[in-house]
Amino acid sequence: MDIKKYLEEKKEIVDRALENYLPNRAEKSGEADFPISLRKAIRHSLFSGGKRIRPILSIAAFEAAGGKGDRILPFACGLEMIHTYSLIHDDLPAIDNDDYRRGNLTCHKAFGEAIAILAGDGLLTEAFRLMTKEASADPRVTLDIVNGIARASGISGMVGGQAADIESEGKEVDFSTVGYIHSHKTGALILASVRTGVKLGGGDEKTLKAFTRYGESIGLAFQIVDDILNVEGKAELLGKNTGSDLFKKKATYPSLLGIEESRKRAGELMKSAIDALDPFGPEVEPLREIARFIVLRES
Repeated sequence: MDIKKYLEEKKEIVDRALENYLPNRAEKSGEADFPISLRKAIRHSLFSGGKRIRPILSIAAFEAAGGKGDRILPFACGLEMIHTYSLIHDDLPAIDNDDYRRGNLTCHKAFGEAIAILAGDGLLTEAFRLMTKEASADPRVTLDIVNGIARASGISGMVGGQAADIESEGKEVDFSTVGYIHSHKTGALILASVRTGVKLGGGDEKTLKAFTRYGESIGLAFQIVDDILNVEGKAELLGKNTGSDLFKKKATYPSLLGIEESRKRAGELMKSAIDALDPFGPEVEPLREIARFIVLRES
């Protein structure tokens, strides 16, 4: 299959849905407008050209598990809102202090730190409102999915991993600590995206177990590749400066294992992810190709 075409088509679907849920003008949504500065800051970050990997993974898993229609979209968009909130806060001076994201000024550089913090807060909260308000699934399924996403996003997942990442800067850490940081800071929400699609698509326990192994593998591989690109990637492709991990002495796979061994580890994780899908047929081909894309990408 043409993975680039697939990703572009799914991205367009996600972008249209996001535009519907968070339009440029309040009149379109039928709701009282919140401060214009906040709306602009949210849209600045949400529509800055991201790949939409997390929502696309949820859609691909949903369809592979037998799901039909657009019931996945509120969850897919909610996942992207949570991811975008995390990027806004990660870029803040108190954390990574980045000036550019995806080739554009970071939210705090464009709108100030206070509005950037509130934009992140707003996106996180709006994500859960959207998933619970727009969802057409069985309420028990919705509750289970939302609980899983909350866990992956919070102190037991992304936020906990980010805290460990910050506290590890400039220190000598062991391999297990780096693994914890990567699997929580990045891997948890990627895994939650896959599991969300399976659950909403009606997948059985066997499918959920196999897709969980897949999600765990690509989640870790994604961050390892990010670490590699931070060292040797091209800034014009990444849309942000490179070399920051080395400068801040962050705990990464390349800092512990070197580039070549890290690349080898990412390849092994890609294979593990694809192998997890062996019991399934052509319905999981998009997931197989996404695993390859994640590891072989240049941005």
